[in-house]
Amino acid sequence: MPDRGGGPTGPRMRVGRPSRRVRTLLMTLGVLAVLGMAFTMFAGFWTDWLWYRSVNYSSVFTTTLWTKIGLFFVFGLLMAVAVGVNIWLAHRLRPPLSAMSMEQQNLDRYRMSIAPYKKWLLFGITALVGLIAGASASGQWRTWLMWVNGVPFGQKDPQFQLDVSFYAFDLPWYRFLLGFGFAAAILSVIAAALTHYLYGGLRVTSPGARATAAATGHLSVLIGIFVALKAVAYWLDRYGLAVKSSDFRATDNWTGLRYVDANAYLPAKTILFCIAVICALLFFATLWRRTWQLPVIGFGLMVLSAILIGGLYPAIVQKFQVQPNEQAKEAPYVEKNLEATRKAYGIDGTKVTDYTGTSTTEDKTKLRDDVDATASIRIMDPNIVSPTFQQLQQIRNYYAFPNNLDVDRYAKDGKDQDTVIGLRELNLAGIPKKNWINNHFRYTHGYGVVAAEGTSADAQGRPNFTESDLPSEGDLGTYEQRVYYGEKTTTYSIVGGPQKEIDYSDDNGEKTTSYKGDSGVNLSNPVNRAAYAVAFGEPQILYSGAIGDGSRILYNRTPKERVEAVAPWLTIDGDAYPAVVDGRIQWIVDAYTTTNGYPYSSRTTLGDTTADSLTATNDNRAVVAQQNQVNYIRNSVKATVDAYTGEVKLFQWDTKDPVLKTWMKAFPDTVEPKSDISKSLMDHLRYPQDLFKVQRELLTRYHVKDATTFLSGSEVWQVPDDPTNRSGNAVPPYYLSMKMPDQQAQAFSLTTTFTPNGRDNLSAFMAVDAEAGTSDYGKIRILKLPTNTTVNGPKQVQSQFNSQEDIAESIRLLRGGDSEVEYGNLLTVPLDGGLLYVEPVYVRGGGLKYPLLRKVLVTYGGQTAFENTLDEALNKVFGAEGPAPEPPDEGGDTPPPPTSENPTVQQALEDAQKAFDAGQEALKENDWEAYGRAQKDLEDALQRAEDAQAEASGSGSGAGGGENKPGGSPSPKPSS
Repeated sequence: MPDRGGGPTGPRMRVGRPSRRVRTLLMTLGVLAVLGMAFTMFAGFWTDWLWYRSVNYSSVFTTTLWTKIGLFFVFGLLMAVAVGVNIWLAHRLRPPLSAMSMEQQNLDRYRMSIAPYKKWLLFGITALVGLIAGASASGQWRTWLMWVNGVPFGQKDPQFQLDVSFYAFDLPWYRFLLGFGFAAAILSVIAAALTHYLYGGLRVTSPGARATAAATGHLSVLIGIFVALKAVAYWLDRYGLAVKSSDFRATDNWTGLRYVDANAYLPAKTILFCIAVICALLFFATLWRRTWQLPVIGFGLMVLSAILIGGLYPAIVQKFQVQPNEQAKEAPYVEKNLEATRKAYGIDGTKVTDYTGTSTTEDKTKLRDDVDATASIRIMDPNIVSPTFQQLQQIRNYYAFPNNLDVDRYAKDGKDQDTVIGLRELNLAGIPKKNWINNHFRYTHGYGVVAAEGTSADAQGRPNFTESDLPSEGDLGTYEQRVYYGEKTTTYSIVGGPQKEIDYSDDNGEKTTSYKGDSGVNLSNPVNRAAYAVAFGEPQILYSGAIGDGSRILYNRTPKERVEAVAPWLTIDGDAYPAVVDGRIQWIVDAYTTTNGYPYSSRTTLGDTTADSLTATNDNRAVVAQQNQVNYIRNSVKATVDAYTGEVKLFQWDTKDPVLKTWMKAFPDTVEPKSDISKSLMDHLRYPQDLFKVQRELLTRYHVKDATTFLSGSEVWQVPDDPTNRSGNAVPPYYLSMKMPDQQAQAFSLTTTFTPNGRDNLSAFMAVDAEAGTSDYGKIRILKLPTNTTVNGPKQVQSQFNSQEDIAESIRLLRGGDSEVEYGNLLTVPLDGGLLYVEPVYVRGGGLKYPLLRKVLVTYGGQTAFENTLDEALNKVFGAEGPAPEPPDEGGDTPPPPTSENPTVQQALEDAQKAFDAGQEALKENDWEAYGRAQKDLEDALQRAEDAQAEASGSGSGAGGGENKPGGSPSPKPSS
């Protein structure tokens, strides 16, 4: 344009265009941004690959990755081709230009604007829908692998006589394909219709025909494909009835066909399938007839049939055939549901035995003697005493124990005993000075196992430690004590390089160490360092001098994280627990295979059924994938994670599980055979809590085997709320060594109670044999109490404890001052037709920040005791002394004389009585300092009595000494 401003001439200014330097800078920044995003994506991929390679499960990473990539490209390409071809075809079938209406004149502007970019626009649209479809399909990698590797169950559903694998492995994949087909058909119809409209094949306001013949034929075929897919959906819906969930008789997620399904919905789906096929053919016929009349009539008929046949007819059958005689009509289908549900959850072998709930034995001495033979009653509650472990065995502030300890079995003097166990794990919140070096280089691991007898306490109410101190010493022998992997270890550490680590501290100062394991990823490679600097958002990893030759980064350090990562097809139990096995600390993790495609088996939500009063206050005990709905579950894998090396091993546990066999085909060589489980590891395996909680929830309804009782609802139970706290959540199951009435000896068991629905009295007691490696492992026994009598349930027993005047007064005294009373686990033990309840009571008193065992509550047969020790409480309830300890066999030596004939022993017991009385007075006055002195005097007096008796008898143990001490502070009786 000429200059018309009349001003001075000269070079014209270029307004709005940046200079070359600015353009170069912007281009450089853009390239750097793209490279940064690319490297960020690469860093995530590369660090994942390095981690899987470090744990020797790279095949899991590659199999999963290639499966996702394959599904992404195959289904992304299919969707892109389907939409792109139909856009291209609609454009090709556009009508020639003619005298244009106002509508076409308006559209012509859009046609002109996109004309130069038609190819790019087509490519962009197809790429976008392809990316979305591919990303969605890649998320179906589990469905694909289960379909392509599916193993038969060897069981057929009762309706269609198809193997269960069809519903578990095949039907989900067919439904995905069907959904993909629907999406492709709908997008193709939309894309084709818009293209036809843009180029005049379809008209909305123009005079004349609304669609050209070409557009009519094209769209009719696409709609015909959609209707044909609907026909396939109707056919698959027939089989879907076997795994359909519904509410039935107040039972959520009742699964399987009912009378109305088999006699109304099933024939309706078949009829609708036939109508949909005919309707699809009518749409295809428009290629020749070029009219919408018949397809529209057919489509309307299909919609009307869906309403009448698929909706109204089943409602009529339900109203006029089923409801007037529901029990008779539904009984055959309920029986199928009962059988399938019991099989799918592994509760079909449950043994239900009638149990009176009251004892008829009048010999109280015999009952008292039977207690010790019936159960090793655990008075150390692992969910209460963690603060006690923390206070007495933390040693350093940078160690900590989990909120809930674990129960395991360890041999002592040739006998297994229940043991409360916890690891002294790293606690970064307690390190003296927090900075990047201390957090990730110096303080890297915990140290040692702390364990205590579960059935005893010392004279002051503290645990009787069998493994303690730092480094830990005790009954567990020599083992690698460093804990680099644990439940509380949630941050990364960099070890093995030039920076030394704090090992532990003793009287001689801090000890240092350097990690010698081969776990983690080597950081000597600068590419690895850069990748982890980006992945963890920590640039110091890239240039820190604390990282050098041999440096390795440890992360994903909790046992559940590691097992879930190497086996993403497993559902992980909420409670990993440690055990000392062959000189190593091993975390033992139970894992499950699940499916929601078992026909006729009712579904359950894992998060709901595994919730209890412990999971409500401890996230570490929550089951992984807790929102999963399943109707089949097996504890198919036992996994271990080495606390030092982080090595993960998966062992096949359920050798018959077809779901596990399917995953083992998909991921070969990842699961080791059951025969590789060592004897020492087998000794510590146990029945998992989450599986038990799922099974007990199902058994509240499915303990019955006949449809009539199930439908009546008269035998519905519920898991009672935990009476020892106010969370309002279910009582957790308890591990306990005990024997059921049909057992000859005690077995490590997992136990729970049931109450009638809406009531608090006891309806049943359930126990499963948790001792791995035994023939009865996993056998569920239920003692069913009579419905015509009332036996107190846990809540009523707790109320009875709290309401008795003398007990209430004692608890009030214990609560005096700043003291807090904490109730331990309320244990239930079947004994001679009756039920023995035992509950330890702990006190946090005065300046003490940790609970000590002070009392034990016991009730049996209407008799209740609240005493200092378990033995005293049992003696009071049964009105008889427990069995005296057997004197040692010294080659025929005569037993030691009674204590009343030994003046030294007599004097010591009198001193013990005085100390005990002084302790009780101090307790009433809330004088904890005096109480502690009295307890110390009591312990000294008892020790003197034991030593004097041993000297008198000429043997290493006497008649009166140490046998009482494990129960707490005994109450010696003055000699007469």
